[in-house]
Amino acid sequence: MAHTLLITGGAGFIGSTAVRVALARDDWRVVNIDKLTYSGNLASLAEVEDHPRYSFIQADIADAAAMRAAFEVFEPDAVMHLAAESHVDRSIDGPAPFLETNIRGTFILLEEARRYWQGLLHNSPEKAADFRFLHISTDEVFGDLAGGATGARFSESTPYAPSSPYSASKAASDHLVRAWQRTYGLPTLITNCSNNYGPRQFPEKLIPLTIINALAGRRLPVYGTGAQIRDWLHVEDHVRALLTVLARGRVGETYAVGGNNERKNIDVVRAICGHLETLAPQKPEGVARYEDLIAFVTDRPGHDGRYAIDAGKIRRELDWRPRVSFEEGLRDTVRWYLDNGDWWARILDGTYRCERLGLATGMEGK
Repeated sequence: MAHTLLITGGAGFIGSTAVRVALARDDWRVVNIDKLTYSGNLASLAEVEDHPRYSFIQADIADAAAMRAAFEVFEPDAVMHLAAESHVDRSIDGPAPFLETNIRGTFILLEEARRYWQGLLHNSPEKAADFRFLHISTDEVFGDLAGGATGARFSESTPYAPSSPYSASKAASDHLVRAWQRTYGLPTLITNCSNNYGPRQFPEKLIPLTIINALAGRRLPVYGTGAQIRDWLHVEDHVRALLTVLARGRVGETYAVGGNNERKNIDVVRAICGHLETLAPQKPEGVARYEDLIAFVTDRPGHDGRYAIDAGKIRRELDWRPRVSFEEGLRDTVRWYLDNGDWWARILDGTYRCERLGLATGMEGK
């Protein structure tokens, strides 16, 4: 019989990938809880919406009654907590939703998971022993590696030093999860991942934004000199890691998940332009080369210079390693956005217009 996996934020980028991958296995029934804010997109789940092992609940993780009902009705064997406000620039413009969802929402979810799990201890001890709460976080909680030792990387023991309202709210949620495990015994796990990329990512993020702007002949904004370095992880590799941690990770442990693909932002943008030259040679009017659209803009406040993950622990203990090279993954991602214009065109017809965010301090940057 399939076990039940409750995924929060399952209509988002990583969440929808997790839903599809989990349903492709025979051992999971999936319950997706998503508030459907601006970045939640049910179109990303069109291929599974009628799947017999899939259920969707539109609800806010900060709604205690809704979360309690979800636990009582579906009786999950595991929780994969992905629901979060996640865009740094948006957190600069308006931090309040980040504190509400990432901190208060995580608190509510932990409390309802604890209530449910404590009930299992009395009524179904075997199921209680197998229950897991996996909290997905980010490498941004560790701060900035720029200026540190050459080759330094974040690991599970790196001290927290968040730089933005977003990363501070995620750091707070990580601490809550650890406290609920230490104090109440709730069987939790935490992962901290590097920058994800791949199909169906909301267009405000660097890679899809660059692709969509280039196809429209708009300028390609690059913060500062584009020297910021990120460790890129394909979303399907990330989801494989999450399911591996859920299945075999040790309760109370944290696992850092990275792609071992460090790239400067400017090099990522130029690589996208190179793929577009081959895959979309019919350029917008007036554009000789996609790379000519690159425009360096004022950097955002508090911008971290470098992130990199040491994923040695998850490799040694759980035998996980990334399979998708950045070159292959980026090319396939560009191709997906070219082949699925209807998916992102519907988003651009809504509340997002590829405008720059993160200018709350009054910087012009354009």
